[in-house]
Amino acid sequence: MSSSASQKIADEKINEKSILTGFKRHSVLIVDDEPGIRSFLKRGLEKKFGLVEVAENVEEAESLRQRCNFDLIISDIRLPGMSGVDWVTELRKQGCTASVIFITAHASMETAIAALRSGASDFIMKPFRMDQMMASIEACLAQQQVQRENVVLKRQIEHYYDSGMIGNCDTMRSVCDVIKQVAPMPTTVLIEGESGTGKELAARALHRWSGRKGSFVPVNCGAISEELMESEFFGHTKGAFTGAQKTREGLFTYANGGTLFLDEIGEMPLSMQVHLLRVLEERVIRPVGSNREAPIDVRIIAATNKDLAKQVEKKAFREDLFYRLNVVNVVMPPLRERTDDIPALASYFSSNLASELGVPDLTFSGDDLHNLRNYDWPGNIRELKNVIERCLLLGKNPGHCITGQEPSGRSQTDLAIKDSQRLDEVEKQHILNVLESENGNKSAAARILGVSRKTLERKVKLWNQL
Repeated sequence: MSSSASQKIADEKINEKSILTGFKRHSVLIVDDEPGIRSFLKRGLEKKFGLVEVAENVEEAESLRQRCNFDLIISDIRLPGMSGVDWVTELRKQGCTASVIFITAHASMETAIAALRSGASDFIMKPFRMDQMMASIEACLAQQQVQRENVVLKRQIEHYYDSGMIGNCDTMRSVCDVIKQVAPMPTTVLIEGESGTGKELAARALHRWSGRKGSFVPVNCGAISEELMESEFFGHTKGAFTGAQKTREGLFTYANGGTLFLDEIGEMPLSMQVHLLRVLEERVIRPVGSNREAPIDVRIIAATNKDLAKQVEKKAFREDLFYRLNVVNVVMPPLRERTDDIPALASYFSSNLASELGVPDLTFSGDDLHNLRNYDWPGNIRELKNVIERCLLLGKNPGHCITGQEPSGRSQTDLAIKDSQRLDEVEKQHILNVLESENGNKSAAARILGVSRKTLERKVKLWNQL
């Protein structure tokens, strides 16, 4: 055998191995009243997929479905009792997103049209070969991944930032070097840093450089109520709790094959921390209301602006979960420690925002850059972006816009920050100044500061101002 032929066979084996590894995280339900077909498909698929179940009618299939959210359903059209087409039509009404492949020995044009209209992905005539079925399965699961990515994009509330990391200071170069080094690994990463330092940007860069084919799914742990958190993360079956009118997939399912970014991990309730630890250790999830587990392949990246080690000491965060998350630690530097990057960041924000807003780009003078460099930036990069946007909208220079609208009767000098002030005092002064400038309107002040209203209210409550 020639060396080129040997290499081709080796490449095909490597490709087949990678395909099989990818299928291992998927589950399949086979529904057919012929024992021979069920046995043929089960033998051919169970070595390739993480879970393969069989049923001979819709009643059995529904019983299995109540315990597991299957990724793929292979069903005969003619079944005893309810037909496959009627069943799948009903599944789609319930919100089931599983891919469906119909198989039948009795086909007509009308049957095929009805099958596809019911929500099927493909239609295969009996008898068929296993390679025909595998080709159809590959196409269905690829399409399913695209659909899931679209769902993820729709569910993202926060602005989608580019994964590029802007900055050339020594600290940022070190951060980028660590990110590039660990990105291809499945290792869990904990990103720490003050609010607004770009922790999500770092997480997106990790995902982008990882080569993972699945979606990047960000979730703010502080924005989900404790009662709904388990369902939001793991999904639920129909009737699992009051209001669960249909089966729903969770964030882990949407992130399968990709990355789940847990922002504000320090806000996660202790009860949910137990569930997350189990997922990290066993790599399986169980939807609420189900007694079946499903394998998942998700890379976890967590972020926090809290000192989790101190949270562990206070018993506010589980020690075992902390060490499970803190395999690789990335610390995002505050903007005041990377002032050399401010001109590049300001220019980047100005160019992009001017294009979005349809206004002329800013031209920064020496005084403008001096003002930007010498401000302490308690809101970090998020605050810088908001200041640049304010400059574009109001047609003002950065010196005027740097702390929001000036309250009447007070000069910019009155708002100046003293070098001797501690960071927490600087943050408090700046937030209260912006609140005063907005006449106590917390929503408006939060938008200017680039934080959520919930975060602002928590800080103000801490200072006993309410």
